[in-house]
Amino acid sequence: MSQNKLNSKAKNALMLGTLCTLAYLAVYIARNILGTVQPQIEAAGVLDKEALGVLSSIYFTCYACGQLVNGLLGNRIKAKYMMSFGLAFAGVCTLLFPLMSASVMTVYIVYGATGFFLSMIYAPMTKVVAENTEPLHATRCALGYSFASYVGSPAAGVLAAFLTWQGVFFASSGVLLFMAVSCFVCFLVFEKKGIVQYGKFQAPKTAPGGGIKVLVRHKIIKFTLIAILTGIIRTTVVHWLTTYIVEHLGFDTDTAALIYTVATVAISASAFLAVFLYGRLKQNIDMTVLVSFLTAALSFLLVFLCKQPTLNISFMVLAILAANCASTMLWSIYCPSLRDTGMVSSATGFLDFMSYMAAAASSTIFAKAAGSIGWNGLILVWFGLMAVGVMISLPFDKFLKKR
Repeated sequence: MSQNKLNSKAKNALMLGTLCTLAYLAVYIARNILGTVQPQIEAAGVLDKEALGVLSSIYFTCYACGQLVNGLLGNRIKAKYMMSFGLAFAGVCTLLFPLMSASVMTVYIVYGATGFFLSMIYAPMTKVVAENTEPLHATRCALGYSFASYVGSPAAGVLAAFLTWQGVFFASSGVLLFMAVSCFVCFLVFEKKGIVQYGKFQAPKTAPGGGIKVLVRHKIIKFTLIAILTGIIRTTVVHWLTTYIVEHLGFDTDTAALIYTVATVAISASAFLAVFLYGRLKQNIDMTVLVSFLTAALSFLLVFLCKQPTLNISFMVLAILAANCASTMLWSIYCPSLRDTGMVSSATGFLDFMSYMAAAASSTIFAKAAGSIGWNGLILVWFGLMAVGVMISLPFDKFLKKR
């Protein structure tokens, strides 16, 4: 392949990756605003902690089911429509959310719908990038929107620091609607220029269940378990982080919002740390995941043992950062590598479904457990989850081959 052609492919990948990164940043700002303003909503008497826990569980359930449905649809419907329509409808729901706070049931419905519409973005986006860029470029694009997913938390924290909780929802709605229009226009241009084409890779024409067997050979079972464990940490634990800072560490809500912002900025570095670690470990995805889970487990143990607030939150950030490194391997390396199977969208949607179903279940459990076993008990639960991750990541398959 000529150097000019390589440069052209890199330029096209940069444009497509930048668009997807900005779109996904809008998604993650919207996803994180509830967790950021949760103490303010509770303090205002709009919703109590249990109702907020139910609300987040409904959201994660709708998002998870949406990932499964939209992952399958993403193999058939163009990313142009999936992404732009999903962003637009989510923007409308986000705009309506604070206007309907007087009715708890209406809030549940609107916020659940937001989760479903936001789930229309990731799987089709991963598919269109994987199928229209070189494997190296696809990984770099995936790294970009993985970074965006982590930056979404501090971005939501910045909004919460300067706006009322209602204003945060209005601002997020504006960002979503703007990106909806931008995605539709940009994809029209990309399609016209041949940067984006559809149907280049097809799922194997085999007997019923053959596609599943292909994914099993690609370690889909192992990575499903990784998706579940990292989903709980990167989604639910981060969602409750502001509440943890207020209730367990004793900070006021304004200080907690600032700490949350700083903490999530640090956590956003996990995307780059994961790729650095992946390179240092000779691009061994299994070893990278193992080291990540081990670091996360040890860090949660230190969170439990250390009571000094600054050190406590530092170890908490390290634990989440390490868990997110394992998550980055899943979404930035593993999912794009499925390109040749023709099932990138459906496989990615399934993994995201499992991740967020776990998050949905754990959000309600954590809300109740915080009052029964306390935050220290929850920290031990999180440590246990990461210890399970270590066990899953051990190279049993290589050991069995040697036997």
